[in-house]
Amino acid sequence: MAAPKPQFDCNNCPAYCCSYPEIPVKKRDIKRLAKHFSIDVEVARKRFTKWDGEKKERVMRHRDDEHFVTACRFLDQETRNCTIYEARPQICRDFPGTRRCGYYDFLMFERDLLDDPDYVSTTDNVD
Repeated sequence: MAAPKPQFDCNNCPAYCCSYPEIPVKKRDIKRLAKHFSIDVEVARKRFTKWDGEKKERVMRHRDDEHFVTACRFLDQETRNCTIYEARPQICRDFPGTRRCGYYDFLMFERDLLDDPDYVSTTDNVD
């Protein structure tokens, strides 16, 4: 039996999931990034991740983002696509973990409500 088809389209989303403050990475993820960039694992760990002392785990580094203040450093600011899709961390591979994505559902609700197919909810839209 085939897996159920997801009920969302990441191509219609501004990459909400990439704006999570903490995107945890495991050793295996760092090895994948190192291989992708043909660099040493320790270099990849330092360059692409940082230690979250509160959560006691390594997380992806962020950079400024026009929509969400910050987002994963590998999010393309123009296309809103992942620039390391083949090497992305396991948590990104598994997201959202269900047939439905809450962010996508919310985005589609807002666009329908405002009758604006291009609307993107950002921190600038909050009064």
